[in-house]
Amino acid sequence: MTPRENIIRNLERKGPERIGMSFDNGRMNDFCGAGIGASSSWKQHRWNENGFEYYDDEWGNVWFRIENMSAGGEIFKPAIEDWSQLASFKLPDFANPMRYAKAKELFAKETERYRVMFIGGFIFASARYLRKMENYFQDLVLERGYIDELHGRMAELIEGIIMQSAHAGADGIFFCEDWGTQKGTLISPDMWRDIYKPLYKRLFGTAHRHGLHVLMHSCGYNWGILDDLAECGVNAFQFDQPHAYGLEKLAAKFRELNVCLYSPVDIQAVMPTGDRARIEDEAKKMIELFDGGLIAKNYPDLKGIGVAKEWDEWAYDVFERATHESKVLTA
Repeated sequence: MTPRENIIRNLERKGPERIGMSFDNGRMNDFCGAGIGASSSWKQHRWNENGFEYYDDEWGNVWFRIENMSAGGEIFKPAIEDWSQLASFKLPDFANPMRYAKAKELFAKETERYRVMFIGGFIFASARYLRKMENYFQDLVLERGYIDELHGRMAELIEGIIMQSAHAGADGIFFCEDWGTQKGTLISPDMWRDIYKPLYKRLFGTAHRHGLHVLMHSCGYNWGILDDLAECGVNAFQFDQPHAYGLEKLAAKFRELNVCLYSPVDIQAVMPTGDRARIEDEAKKMIELFDGGLIAKNYPDLKGIGVAKEWDEWAYDVFERATHESKVLTA
């Protein structure tokens, strides 16, 4: 069984030979990844003023951050400061076929590993920046007509991205949409179902019709919408904090929903402890509980979460040893 075939069986919970692996720095990696290529019609601008660095993005937002300190930043000026600008707002050319040429070339050469297209943020992740978070949450209640129009245009763009990903030869799409706080979703599950669920159904349906799996990253505690997301078509949940759900509870839910966990050892409650026994035990517990539907990975920014490379290796060693087991895992 090739790494690609094994990942597919984990995603679909159809008796994989072993857990999936997604680790960097020359370690075991069953994935071949690509992203949307650079635009030929847009170039980023950066400038510095009064101790801050400013820069724009393809959507037209202007960001800022403290010089030589923060790695990311915050929105300084959103692309849509007033809803009167919506009619003339121009979406990025993310669905331009030319931007997928390199991905298509890369995927054509890949015969063994699972080919995943990283498509960035989804509707909520991008729309909240276009209006600024504090305005956007008010808009969900006070400006529903404008919100629906914006979301509809964005869904059409994302649909184009999904189709171009399939044409490029991807096996699945991966996107990021952080919905959770430490205790629940950012908006009520009922509001999420009303505003977002129809769009997710449409887009995930497009992905599945084009032969693509859906892999979704989302931080926080999203228990209230897990059933809905699985119903819409998520195949794998990429959680960095699975411990927040309770591993036993989450594993039972994922078996019920027939979905896969794609995760490192918890980066909030476990990895930063530096306790080798605890880290190794957590990795073993993940393997045991998510048997038949698990893709283990590393967290890419160890410095950002206060984790030493050695601690990361402890988790990797447990996962890597598990791949040598000869038994076929069961769903």
